[in-house]
Amino acid sequence: MPPSEAAVFRFIVRRLLQLIPTLFGLSILLFIWLRRLPGGPETAILGERGTPEMRAAIRRNLGLDEPILIQYGRFVRRMIRLDLGTSISTKREVTTEFLQRFPGTVELTITAMVIAVGIGIPLGYLAARRRGRFLDHASVGGSLIGICIPVFFLAYILKAIFSENLGWFPSSGRQDPTIGATRITNFFVLDGLMTREWDAAADALMHLVLPALALASIPLAIIVRITRASVLEVLNEDFVRTAEAKGLTENVVRRRHVLRNAMLPVVTSIGLLTGGLLSGAVLTETVFAFSGIGAFLADSINQRDYPVLMGFIMIIAVVYVLVNLIVDLSYSLIDPRVRVR
Repeated sequence: MPPSEAAVFRFIVRRLLQLIPTLFGLSILLFIWLRRLPGGPETAILGERGTPEMRAAIRRNLGLDEPILIQYGRFVRRMIRLDLGTSISTKREVTTEFLQRFPGTVELTITAMVIAVGIGIPLGYLAARRRGRFLDHASVGGSLIGICIPVFFLAYILKAIFSENLGWFPSSGRQDPTIGATRITNFFVLDGLMTREWDAAADALMHLVLPALALASIPLAIIVRITRASVLEVLNEDFVRTAEAKGLTENVVRRRHVLRNAMLPVVTSIGLLTGGLLSGAVLTETVFAFSGIGAFLADSINQRDYPVLMGFIMIIAVVYVLVNLIVDLSYSLIDPRVRVR
């Protein structure tokens, strides 16, 4: 194995090993937090009218009457075996619930980030190149508005205009149930493409447009501002002025010298934003009745569905760490000065 590939391999292994203490600490905090929620699992199962005897029987069956260290040890062993338990509210396995809903959140996140990155990076770059002009002021002002407008308010506005009034896009759900699409991966767009059910893929994509636009508003604003600031900083560097003085074309200067050196903070922001969106967009999914993990997690908190909360949060933590690992690895590809050690 070449030295560079060996260094990358060691870096990946080291970061994956760092995942162990991270998840261990999270499991402790999560275990304590869930035990502190009012009512407890017995209330979620029996409701408010359960008798003391019935509550005691539930606690005994769930092992909640045992010492706290024994409960935590059982909790960790089940997590290691990926035995996430059964949802109290739906009576289905937590793993099944996650695998059914997480693809929807992934599709929504990818669509929102494609919009945010596809518009944000070019707009931030152009604003920096035209500093002090109309485009610069408009992009900065627009990004400020995008950050200030609440996501749920923008979601309702988009839904009212483009769905209810104009009828251009569906108002709720992930796909029209009357289509009868084939399910393979639960990624509705991908399933439609894999099975060549073009109408199903197109319908699923149409259902993504409005919630993705609402969800992309804040990431788009952040990416525009960070790209603009980073490009402005790079434009003042000596190596950019030297490249321009040598007579290099604007495309070469932009591609080789400006963008590659300005992308590190932008990529970091993109990674953090993507990880955050993958944890579930509660408000957006609620407004559009989009069956992702965000709205389901919110309902689980209200219903004190402890197995769902524990399982979903732990899996989301793993996904978040893996996304940031990918971001770290991308640094050496974007900027050749950065090397994985």
